Amino acid sequence: MQVDEVEFFNRLLDYRNILYLCHRNADPDAVSSAFALAEALGGTVGLVDGCNRVASVLIDRLGIEVVDKPDPSNYGFVVVVDTSTKAQLNDIELTSYCVIDHHTTTALTENAEFYLHRNTTSTVEIVYDILKAMGAPINRRVGIGMLTGIVTDTGHFKHASVDTFRTVAKIIEASGVEYGEVLDLMAATPQDISMRIAILKAASRVELDRVGDMLIASSHVSSFGGSASSMLINIGADVAFVATTKGESVRVSARAKRDAVNAGVNLGQLMEDISNEYNGTGGGHSGAAGIDVIANMEEVLHKCREMTKKILENSLGTTSTEISEDEIEFNEEE
Repeated sequence: MQVDEVEFFNRLLDYRNILYLCHRNADPDAVSSAFALAEALGGTVGLVDGCNRVASVLIDRLGIEVVDKPDPSNYGFVVVVDTSTKAQLNDIELTSYCVIDHHTTTALTENAEFYLHRNTTSTVEIVYDILKAMGAPINRRVGIGMLTGIVTDTGHFKHASVDTFRTVAKIIEASGVEYGEVLDLMAATPQDISMRIAILKAASRVELDRVGDMLIASSHVSSFGGSASSMLINIGADVAFVATTKGESVRVSARAKRDAVNAGVNLGQLMEDISNEYNGTGGGHSGAAGIDVIANMEEVLHKCREMTKKILENSLGTTSTEISEDEIEFNEEE
């Protein structure tokens, strides 16, 4: 049952020993949302399977107490935060739980006792509305966390809306945090050498398709698929798919520029549709999404490219072409 912000926190008041559970490889949006709720309502922040580099720095700098790989049965109630599929929770068993999430699609709400879902650019923005409805204060630690969550989930505001900026301004005003503090924290995040290697390998293995002036890139690496797909966007692709494999399982991280989204590409819906064909899980945002399936990696990447090409062909009124190495011209500067 969908509830509003007031009903959400009123229902949580009926529970004790609450676990705020973040998805695997939790990002700052998930961690800071869970932290803000735990500070306001009491409870424990749980990481189902670690967190990413920025979230790790955030936890250390703010002194957030977290429990790694918690057992949900040890808690009175579970609030699943910023998570759209059960696969993101490593398929752990949940009994009594609710969901707070912002992704385009979310399958976890089906068996939840109640849920709060909004199509915002981050879960933090929904949490802010809950804190506002409660009349709860936002201290500096919570403010820094919430701002970091918004900045990272919007790609440094590339996917931000007018409402996003309004919420950021309100958090800064309420907490007294300066935006520069958040940038300093993120700049202090160490660069993982393994990630840098993965990004370079992804670039060297890239396959390209062209639809009009739009470029669709796909590649594969052994890890850091999300970072690699973002990198392909940063260096010129309009839509990027990067696959990683673990045994028979294939995970595809997808990213898209705003122009591609405006042209009709909705990666959250696309990933959900493809995952359904393989009885897997998938979803996310229009500009950032992913899937987990049991399938052949090349086949899945091919399907991602083909479905994206059809969307862009229909939107742009043109046909696609595959770009080979022989077609790439290198011009030296004189």
